Amino acid sequence: MLQRIANKYGGTRASGTPGFAASAAYVKERMTRAGFTVTEQKFEFPFFQEVTPATLSQVSPTPTDYETATLEYSGGGAVTGTLVPTTNIVIPATPEPSSASGCAVTDYVPASATEPQVALIQRGTCVFADKVAAAVAAGYDAAVIFNEGDPGRTELLAGVTLGGQVSIPVVGLSYEDGVALYTATQAGPVSVAVATDVVAETRTTSNIIADSPVGNPAKVVVVGAHLDSVLAGPGINDNGSGTGVLLETAIQGAKLKVKPQQMVRFAFWGAEESGLLGSTHYVDSLSDDQLSTIYANLNFDMLGSPNYVRFVYDGDGSADPDGLAGPPGSAQIEAVFNDYFAGKGLATAPTAFDGRSDYGPFIAAGIPAGGLFSGAEELKTAEEAAVYGGTAGAPYDACYHQACDTANNLSTKALNELGDAAAHAVMTLALSKSGFFEDGSRRAASPQLSVDDFTYRGSNLLR
Repeated sequence: MLQRIANKYGGTRASGTPGFAASAAYVKERMTRAGFTVTEQKFEFPFFQEVTPATLSQVSPTPTDYETATLEYSGGGAVTGTLVPTTNIVIPATPEPSSASGCAVTDYVPASATEPQVALIQRGTCVFADKVAAAVAAGYDAAVIFNEGDPGRTELLAGVTLGGQVSIPVVGLSYEDGVALYTATQAGPVSVAVATDVVAETRTTSNIIADSPVGNPAKVVVVGAHLDSVLAGPGINDNGSGTGVLLETAIQGAKLKVKPQQMVRFAFWGAEESGLLGSTHYVDSLSDDQLSTIYANLNFDMLGSPNYVRFVYDGDGSADPDGLAGPPGSAQIEAVFNDYFAGKGLATAPTAFDGRSDYGPFIAAGIPAGGLFSGAEELKTAEEAAVYGGTAGAPYDACYHQACDTANNLSTKALNELGDAAAHAVMTLALSKSGFFEDGSRRAASPQLSVDDFTYRGSNLLR
């Protein structure tokens, strides 16, 4: 049905489009028919669309075109002006300390009041939004941010969010090209031309919230999946797969007349692809007393990747090099999934809480969380291929965020395995008569993570 909706509305189900509105109406109808109490939580959000690709060229002294990318929430327009690097660029790059280029207004040479100027900024230390805000405050007309240069941070800087709409064009650049431009500025004035073509406006979207007809409302399990796609495609794996698993779990549970101990709240989030905006809006809309009723959050985002791995969110932080863990209770949720798969003779692998999906606002609020993920654009390792099958060196999902993410882009094997595990975890938490801890409690926890700890906000890099 989600594929049919996308076909009808221009190949997309992105928030702020008719395809999303039709998807939301479909979910509302299905959940209402299954006996759930359904509400639609509408909210405004900053809609952003790149109309045509960005361009970046050196005009003088050496005319050169560079591969570049529009950063999410960049302003639109064309600027030709002198390129001015921040005063604290670090070349060659050093892992420690990380470059703090452009994090403060004092890092910028004061901009000309009469001539257009473009800031050259290096990635590192602070979030991209802070760098651009400082450039705007310093009076620059456009900004170019190049990758930091440390291992894993050399390629074209793309897939980046500025967190919210900015007034100037902002584009990304590779470390190599950034160094070349920086070096040129040390020899004399360099003029560049930057152009971005975007739609940036406020639109309305929604979360669909469906509460089970029975269960203790003081102990709520929020089971979430984002309903929106990217603008580029129908989003059938990302995240029609998670949406479908939630719908089927709810519908079959109702048919079987399951009577949960805890209230189960199925949440279909809007604007996840714009930076987890739907789940953030939901958590922010709750009072402290309302938040305290949430027993746990389960998150299901991409469950049918063609070259899949059975990833389980790393609740205890044991596999994360930085030691990040979810709030107390998250380790026990991780164990629910791992124990289920182990009982089926199926291997699992941990995946970090890095801010790429809608668990983020919940764990930042101290709510135990967990869930499943079958992999996105990263490449499967040889070790993973030996355990899970599939193709080493190929993406888990080669159609991630593309027009080809259609109903033909699903592994039904992955969807069956991860879908069953999701249903098992939902029912385990919903039917449990005790809490996560040895004494049977569901004691409240102080947040161990905040959004400042995350590398991503949704699918885009935050820092």
